[in-house]
Formats: sequence, C-alpha cells, structure tokens
Amino acid sequence: MSHTDQQYDQVAAICSGIFSQKMKDYGSSWRILRTQSVTDQIFIKANRIRSIETKGVSKVDEDIRSELIAIVNYGIIGLIQLELGSGTTDDLSYEKGLELYSKYLQQTKQLMMAKNHDYDEAWRTMRMQSYTDLILMKILRTKQIEDNQGVTLISEGIDANYFDMINYAVFGLIKIGEEETLTPSI
Repeated sequence: MSHTDQQYDQVAAICSGIFSQKMKDYGSSWRILRTQSVTDQIFIKANRIRSIETKGVSKVDEDIRSELIAIVNYGIIGLIQLELGSGTTDDLSYEKGLELYSKYLQQTKQLMMAKNHDYDEAWRTMRMQSYTDLILMKILRTKQIEDNQGVTLISEGIDANYFDMINYAVFGLIKIGEEETLTPSI
C-alpha cells in the first residue's frame, strides 16, 4: 500500500498546487458559494466526464484529468464551507485557505487509507467509468440530503459524500497517470 500512499501524495500535490494558484489569482471568492452550489459545481464536472466517456470526444480544451482535479478541489471547498458556512465576501486569507485545504486533504487521505486496507485496494480493478458513476451517485445522494436540510435517518452526512467524491476522483487521477506511463509515445 505504500505505492498507493506515494501515488496519492503525487496527485494531492498537483491538486493543491492548482488550488494554491487559483487562491492567488481569485482569492477566496468561492467563499460566497453555499454547499448546494458547490455540489452543483461537482455535478457539472462529473457530468462532463460522463459525457466525454459516452461520446468519446471533447469539444472543449479541458480533459478528464482537469475535471477530476476540479472535483477534488471543489470537494475540499465543500468541506471547508461545511465547517465555516458560506460567506458574503472573500473573507479567507491565502494562508488560512491553504491551511484548511491541507487539513481536509489529509483527512481525506486518512479515510482512503483506512478503507483501502479494508477493501484490499479493490479500486485498482475498477474501470474509470465506475469512478464517474460513483461520483455522480454521491452527488445525487448529497443533493437529497441538502434538500432534506442535512437530516438523514440512517445515512452518512454531506461531508462523508464529499470525502468519497474526492477519493474517487483521486483514484481516477492515479489510474490516468498509470495509463500514461504504460502507453508509449508515438
């Protein structure tokens, strides 16, 4: 599992680097988003991935990898928003934004490592399309919980669904990276 640990860290570094650059470009303008809007942003990204997988072609110059990175970053934004609540301005400093991002990225990785132990890395045998479908299912669950004002009878909450979406996106990014190293350049 140390290989998974290293691969996770490599993907996490890419995602956090992009988050950091966007924080420098835009500040914490995402603080205005309510969690429902964050969930919808993740839906847009996951739905686009499914569309590309189904149609086999993309007409916009952003690939599946960039959409998976966006799912990771919006998922972490969602977790931050659950903790802080939505704001009315970009009220989060660059340093505090990165601190909270790192906190939730670490929690997400810890959850993945625990589940990965119990499930024996079953994700490695899954197809990319399954990650997309599972993310979309988690989004639908999250929307239902949001529509129920966060109340569940037996199910996990919104945060658990964000954690799972992030981890499925990371798995997809790891798989894409592995496929690229196995495919010879022409």
